[in-house]
Amino acid sequence: MWQGVIPAVTTKFKEDGSLDHAEMERCFNLQMDAGCHGLVACGSLGEGNMLSQEERLAVLRLCKEATKEKPALLTISEAGTREACALAEQAASAGADGVMIVPSPIYHTNRTETIANLRAIAEAADLPVMIYSNRVGYRVDVTPDMMEELADDARFVAVKESSDDIRRTTEIFNRLGDRYAVFTGVDNLAFEALTAGAVGWIAGLVVAFPRETVAIYELILQQRYNEALEIYRWFRPLLDLDVSTFLVQQIKLAEVIEIQSNDRVRLPRLPLSGEHRAKVEHIVKVAIECRPTLPQF
Repeated sequence: MWQGVIPAVTTKFKEDGSLDHAEMERCFNLQMDAGCHGLVACGSLGEGNMLSQEERLAVLRLCKEATKEKPALLTISEAGTREACALAEQAASAGADGVMIVPSPIYHTNRTETIANLRAIAEAADLPVMIYSNRVGYRVDVTPDMMEELADDARFVAVKESSDDIRRTTEIFNRLGDRYAVFTGVDNLAFEALTAGAVGWIAGLVVAFPRETVAIYELILQQRYNEALEIYRWFRPLLDLDVSTFLVQQIKLAEVIEIQSNDRVRLPRLPLSGEHRAKVEHIVKVAIECRPTLPQF
């Protein structure tokens, strides 16, 4: 159903802290013009938990305007199931093509609670669902056996696999075949996951480097692995910026340098400064200086 490179977009703010609709429209269109296959709004990178429900729906609508016939998904990441269901219902009314569900980021649910939570939100949305499995970031592991239990509900169509263990991708296929569309959610495991059978990439650094990200995916799809690997090896220092507590600030700084956007964030986050900022700037600028020529695909 879903496949390809689907950016987890950043949320852009004006100097007064309000949403910058015009800048998001520009940035989202850059993604789609580069060949991306959809957009995910208000995930971890999109600072979703720092936004009001009204703001999240506004970002979703901007994503849908950019994706047109391609999918625009809203991330559901609420502390309580009641609030998650309410947002899921609103996402459906706002035109979302699906939702990506994170188990409660506050209370770390057990197996029974996780499954009940996911089922309730899926029923409320009544849309295709991508399960976001991220035991590192959210300390709730949606395991292959849990995916098997959820498989009786056809609304669960995809998994964003972010366990940080490349073996998990194969474990899902071995247990469930092609029941779910498996996406990699860890930037610096993307080549490994895509060559292990993942059909897509919920990507982070793509927001600054969309053409390179799409090239890796398309070349792997064409089994041109050596060409994809050359780009991926160049990309790797940048992709590492996604695997950090500071992924939002780091990736937004990459956007400043590469696509002339801004790195404003929603408090309590602050933009990078000092040595940390200088280090990230150096990584990005060195990569730009030795950027590979992309092949035709």
